Amino acid sequence: MSEESPRSGRGPWDVTEVDGPEGRLDFGTLWVRGTDGLQVQAQVDEATGAVNVLTLNLGKGGLQLQAFAAPRTSGLWDEVRGKLKSSVNAQGGVIEEQSGEHGVELRGKVPGRGALQPVRFVGVEGPRWFLRGLFLGVAAEPGGSPELEQVFRDIVVVRGADAMPPGEALPMRLPTQAEPTPSASDETP
Repeated sequence: MSEESPRSGRGPWDVTEVDGPEGRLDFGTLWVRGTDGLQVQAQVDEATGAVNVLTLNLGKGGLQLQAFAAPRTSGLWDEVRGKLKSSVNAQGGVIEEQSGEHGVELRGKVPGRGALQPVRFVGVEGPRWFLRGLFLGVAAEPGGSPELEQVFRDIVVVRGADAMPPGEALPMRLPTQAEPTPSASDETP
């Protein structure tokens, strides 16, 4: 990248920019660093067992995460923003583009729980990947959840080398349990 991107030096990170997943939950495509009180929910496709969306909840705020394959050149966020605006407007919500910490963001309100709920969509493009975050509740308000903002900045995206069309979801999975350490009686002489 010849010009500096909004994520330069602040994250989210590409796997090539970190030493490993230490201290993070490994969902395959996404490595997520925990913080006190953070609850993680994974939406799993029953037919395939694949994780479609991660939802991170902390206090009265939430953050939904999805990662997608992207072209080598940027521009996927521009296309996605247009589709999101149309979708929110069709549902009776209101949304507008604003400049934010991660570049151009979408902020607005969508119908839910009997009233309009605040939302903030952010998109970050990395090397051949695109990460979309949807901040919900107090986290959608400016300065509403610095802890969830930090969790978002600490995310690591593992794109992989497989060829994928732009916009296709990168495969996530549930973290695997650590292998049990063999006890003395399990070892062979």
